[in-house]
Amino acid sequence: PTTMLQHLQHLLTPTCTWCTLSYIAVGLAVVWYYVTRPVVRFTAKDVRVAVPEAADESEDRFTDVVEKKHDDDVRRKSHGGKVIRCFDPSTGEFLGNVKAMSPEEVQAKVDRAREAQKAWAETTFEQRREVLRLMLDYVVENQELICQIAARDSGKTLVDGCLGEILTTCEKLRWTLAEGEKVLKPQYRSGGMVVGHKRGRVEFVPLGVLAAIVSWNYPFHNMTGPIISAIFAGNGMVVKASEYVSWSAEFFINVTRECLRVCGHDPEIVQLVTGYGEAGKALVQSGVDKVTFIGSPGVGKHVMRAAADNLTPVVLELGGKDPGIVCEDCDFGQVVDLAMRGVFQNCGQNCAGMERIIVLDGVYDRFVEAVTPRVRALTQGPAVSGNTGGKSFDCGSMTMITGTEHVRALVDDAVRKGARLLAGGKPARIACAPNGQYFEPTLLVDVTNDMLIATEEVFGPVMCVFRARDDDHAIEIANGTPFGLGSSVFTLDTKRGEKIMKRLRSGMSNLNDFGVNYLCQGLPFGGVNDSGFDRFAGEEGLRGCCLMRAVTTDKFPGVRTQIPPLLNYPIKASGWSFAQAMISVLYAPTLMGRAKAALQLGKLSIFGGKGDDSDAKKRQ
Repeated sequence: PTTMLQHLQHLLTPTCTWCTLSYIAVGLAVVWYYVTRPVVRFTAKDVRVAVPEAADESEDRFTDVVEKKHDDDVRRKSHGGKVIRCFDPSTGEFLGNVKAMSPEEVQAKVDRAREAQKAWAETTFEQRREVLRLMLDYVVENQELICQIAARDSGKTLVDGCLGEILTTCEKLRWTLAEGEKVLKPQYRSGGMVVGHKRGRVEFVPLGVLAAIVSWNYPFHNMTGPIISAIFAGNGMVVKASEYVSWSAEFFINVTRECLRVCGHDPEIVQLVTGYGEAGKALVQSGVDKVTFIGSPGVGKHVMRAAADNLTPVVLELGGKDPGIVCEDCDFGQVVDLAMRGVFQNCGQNCAGMERIIVLDGVYDRFVEAVTPRVRALTQGPAVSGNTGGKSFDCGSMTMITGTEHVRALVDDAVRKGARLLAGGKPARIACAPNGQYFEPTLLVDVTNDMLIATEEVFGPVMCVFRARDDDHAIEIANGTPFGLGSSVFTLDTKRGEKIMKRLRSGMSNLNDFGVNYLCQGLPFGGVNDSGFDRFAGEEGLRGCCLMRAVTTDKFPGVRTQIPPLLNYPIKASGWSFAQAMISVLYAPTLMGRAKAALQLGKLSIFGGKGDDSDAKKRQ
C-alpha cells in the first residue's frame, strides 16, 4: 500500500484481519495502561538516605580485637553494655559504635510511634501504596548499595545479598501493592438461619503499634519485611535490630522513614531499637500490641514469658532443620544444583535452608559423587574489601563470632559417631581477610539421626547427607527432629511426592524445589514444634497485623431483632417450653419433628402467656 487509504483497505481484508485485531488489542492495552496507572509523584531520586561509613580504627577503644575476637562480651560490649561495638565479620574491620538503648529509651520510641500511628491509621490504601511504590523504586535503584552495606555488616556475598535481601523484599512489596487492599477489605459473611435478617462482616482494623525483634542473617529484609506489612495495615512499627548487625540498621530503617517523609507522612510511625537482651525485653513489655520474633527457640521462650505479663500476642519464627528428600526418579541435575544453593546460600545461615539431604539408596552414591567436587571447589572471602583483587566468592563469612565454634563442635561429633568428612570441617583462614570469621564449606555423608548435627540447627556451610532405604525410612529421618519449618521432596512422580509431603511434620513443603514458599508471598510462612507458631507473609500474615472485628448490621430496613414476648424479662412460665420448641423448629433432624415443633411454637405464642402473670403473683 502506498497511501493511507490503501493501507486501511488492506487492513480490512480477510487475510489481514489478525493484524487488525492485534493493532486494536495493543491500542486498547496502551489506553488501559495510561488510564489505570497510578500517578507517580515521587521517585527514588527524591529519597535521600545518609550512607553509613566505617569508623576510623582510632575511635575503637579496644585495640586487642584479634586476640579477643572469640570473646563476644568483650568484643561487642563496652561502657558497661551501653555501646555495641560493630565489626565486619568477613574482615574483622571495626565499623563503629552504636548506642545500646535503655528500657526508658525503648519506651520513648514506642510512645512516639503510637502518637504518629493515630494519623497514619486514617490514611487510605492508595496513600499507603504510594509509600510502598517509592520504597520499591528506591530498593531497585539502590540494590548494589543495599547489598554492600548488608555484606559489610553480616559478611554475606553480594549475590547472596541480591537474592536474600533484594529479591525477597521486592517481591513482598510487589505482592502487597497488588493484593494488600483486597486482603484487608471487609469480608461479608452469611448471618445464618437464626439471624438471617442480619448482615455479617469481618473488618480488619489496625492493631496499633507492632514490634519486631529480628535476626541478623538478612539485616535489610528481616527489618523491612515486617515494616511493609505493618504500615500497609495502618500500624506503627518498632523494630529491634540484632546486636550483630546494628551498624547497618539505621540506614535500612531510614529507607522506610525517608519514603514516608517524602510522601508527606510522619516518619515517626517507624522506629528503631538497638541494644542487647535488656532492650528486647523492654520492647516486648512496652505495651505494644503484637510482637514478631525471629530467632532461636531458647530466646523465643524468653520472649513468650516477657509477653505473658501483658498478654501480648506473639508470632515466633524459630529456625528450622529442613529436610530435602531425594528420590531415585528425581531430575538429578536439578537436585544437585538446588542442593548446593539450598545448603550454601548465605554461608548456610538460613532458617529455611536444606540442613539435611536425605537420599534414597538407588541414587545415594551418585549424589555423593556429584556434590563432592563442587563443595571442594567453593571459594570464600569478603564481598566488600580492597584486598580481594576484584575476585568474587561463593561463600561469605559467619556472622556470629561463636558460629565457627558451634559448627566445628557439631562436625566433630558427627565424625566421631561414624560420619564421613569429604570436604572442609574446620574454621578457615582467608589470605585476603586473615581476621575474618570463616568456616570451610563442608560435606558430611553417612549422617544418622543419633548425631547432634542431625537434630541441632547448624546455621553454617555444612551439607549433611543421610542414606534412606525407602520412602518410609526417609520420612522417619525427616521427622526425627524437634524442628518443623520447611521441607522438600524431589521426584518426578507427583503422586509419590504429594504422598510423602503429607506425612512430613512441617509448616511448609515444596515439590522439586526448596525455600520458595517465601517467594510465593501469597502463602503464609511459619512452622510447628520448635520452629515456632503463627504465620507472617501471605493473607494470614497481613491480616495478622490487624484486629479482626466481627460486625453485624440490619439487612432489611425496618427489620430488627425482637425478643419473643414469652422470653422477655421477667420470663413467663411457658418460656422454657417456647425455647425448646424454637430449637426443635430450627434443628430437629426430621421434617415431622420440625412440623410438630412449629405447631407447639404457634400454640405457645397464642395461648402460652395467658395466666402467667397471675401465676407469678401467686409464686410471690
